[in-house]
Amino acid sequence: MTSVGRPREFDREAALADAMRVFWSKGYASTSMNDLCTAMRIRSPSLYAAFGSKEGLYLEALDHYVVTIGNAVWGELEGAKTARAGVEAFLLAATEALPATDGIPAGCMSTLAGLGDEWPDAIARVAREIRSSCLGHLISRLEMAASDGELPAMVDVEQLGRFYFGVFQGMANQARDGASGEDLRGIMETAMTAWPERP
Repeated sequence: MTSVGRPREFDREAALADAMRVFWSKGYASTSMNDLCTAMRIRSPSLYAAFGSKEGLYLEALDHYVVTIGNAVWGELEGAKTARAGVEAFLLAATEALPATDGIPAGCMSTLAGLGDEWPDAIARVAREIRSSCLGHLISRLEMAASDGELPAMVDVEQLGRFYFGVFQGMANQARDGASGEDLRGIMETAMTAWPERP
């Protein structure tokens, strides 16, 4: 009898990438176990043996998203010489990453995760922690800029960080609704005009 699907020793990273795309596209509640088994090309017993539960699989898929996609965008923040250039590079990377391309769903999986009533508490908590970590990372970079004299002394760096994080989240939601990369670049360029310059 011919076996169907991946062998027991399946490629875990490839399977997680498949699950990530399904969850990201359909959400948690609307994704069935059949959807996951089909996308991952494994049978239900293998899925449960490897990941424990649908919730456990989602959490691993979300972590896979952060490591493989999210970090590439947020890493731009640290690669520039100035905070302004870093924020601009980060938002520019977002304009390229957020629209749907080559089988990758639109938007930001960690922005969408945990919002609304469909989510298990553990997923909602982890998603909030991811977003809080991203915001904290952004604020820390701005605090460094303030210490270096790049920002005017009267700037509230926490509120500035929340503003640009809100811009990113808004771009993610607009991309989910079909905004193009060009549309998102317009948002980015407008947002950068709000950057506080030294007198």
